[in-house]
Amino acid sequence: MNEIARIISRLEQQRSTLDRAISALREVEALKPAEAASVVKSAATPSQPKTRRISAAGRRRIAEAARKRWADKRAADAAQAAKTNAKPAAAAAKKSARKSAAKKTAAA
Repeated sequence: MNEIARIISRLEQQRSTLDRAISALREVEALKPAEAASVVKSAATPSQPKTRRISAAGRRRIAEAARKRWADKRAADAAQAAKTNAKPAAAAAKKSARKSAAKKTAAA
């Protein structure tokens, strides 16, 4: 715990040193807040990439391809469900028969 307190003390000393250095630089430079903000904005602007836009025709092609993929998936799911449709129906019938039999024995 003593080690952590020592680290905190060092960091606070460094922070106060940095604060003094920053205030001294601001006094020397005497930048106004509006000038400082404009300097920051101009530095950030060139690094931003241009935004790319997609044409209406490109959006249509992408939408059609997505619709086709989903239609194919739904058709495959429906075919799979048709193949295995008989098994779940029989299982559901057995389950309901077991429930009704359990109710009869519980009532008796």
